[in-house]
Amino acid sequence: MSFDLAQLKEAVSRHGRVGRIVVVDHKGSAPREAGTAMLVWQTGQSGTIGGGALEFEAVRALRARLGDGRSHVERVALGPSRGQCCGGAVVLVSEVFDQGILSEMEGTGVYVRRCEGEATKPLSIERAQAGARNGTQTAEVVFDTGWLCEPLHVAATPVWVYGAGHVGRAIVRVLAPLNTVDITWVDTAPERFPDDIPDGVTALPAADIAAASRLAPPEAHHLILTYSHALDLALCHALLGRPAAFIGLIGSATKWVRFQRRLTALGHDPAQIARITCPIGEPKLGKEPQAIALGVASALVLALRAEGASVEKGQATA
Repeated sequence: MSFDLAQLKEAVSRHGRVGRIVVVDHKGSAPREAGTAMLVWQTGQSGTIGGGALEFEAVRALRARLGDGRSHVERVALGPSRGQCCGGAVVLVSEVFDQGILSEMEGTGVYVRRCEGEATKPLSIERAQAGARNGTQTAEVVFDTGWLCEPLHVAATPVWVYGAGHVGRAIVRVLAPLNTVDITWVDTAPERFPDDIPDGVTALPAADIAAASRLAPPEAHHLILTYSHALDLALCHALLGRPAAFIGLIGSATKWVRFQRRLTALGHDPAQIARITCPIGEPKLGKEPQAIALGVASALVLALRAEGASVEKGQATA
C-alpha cells in the first residue's frame, strides 16, 4: 500500500487540519496489514484500519491531538489493551497535516520522516530512499528505530468496465474504494452514467466503445457487461485482437455458446476464444447486481493478490 498524497491533499483542502493513522507494523492476528491507513478530521473520517475498538480509540485520541500537530507512535497489544480476541499486536503512527506540511513533502516517490526518538536515519530507510531514486523501490512500508518510510505512489491495476447499467454500477461501487485498481468506466453516452460517479473512477463516454477499448493499456483487466449483446460481441472481437490481462463477459452458459460460434465465424481460433471468461461472478451468490458484483470483485482481488505474490517471489529469487 502507498501514501495516497492526492487523497490527503483533497481532504486538507476541504477540512483544514487532517489527521492520518497508518499501521506500520503488525504481529500475529491483526485486523489489517502494514500500510493500511485512514484519515480523520473533527467532523468525519475516511478509510479504516479495522479492529473496532482499535480504530475507535485511535480516532478518539487523534481528534484530541489535531491542534498540536505532533506525530504519535502507539504500540497496541490487541488482547490486553483493547479486549479483542485477535491476540496480535500492531504499531500505529498518527500524524496531523495541513497545507504548510504538504508543501514541504519531498517529491522523491517516498515520504520519509522521524516519528519518535532521536535516532539517526537507519540504513533500511536509506535503502528505501535509494530504491525510490533508481526505480527499484517496492510498495512496502519501512518502520525502523522511530523512522517511517512510505511509498507515495504505487501503480494500480487498470480495470476497464464496459456498461453503466445496474450490474456495472454495482461492480464499480464495490471496486472503487480499492487503492489497488484504477477504474475506467465506459459506455455509449454521458447520460448512461450516474450523477454520483465514485472518486477516482474515470468515466469515458464513447459512441463506439469497441474502438475506445484500444485506449486501454495491455495489462488492463476488462469486464464486459453492456446493455447490448451486439456491443458485447464487438468488444470481445476487439479485445481478442490485442493484449489484455483478463477479459470477462457477463452472461449465461447459453449466451457463451452462441458467442463462441460467432467469434469463430469472425476468425478467432479456440485458443484465442478461451482467453475470455464467461460467465463472470459466482453463480451460487445469485443473479442480483450486487451479488454479481461481489463475485466479480472477489475473483479480481484474488487474481491480483496472486499476481502480486508471484512478482514478490520472483524478486526474492532473482
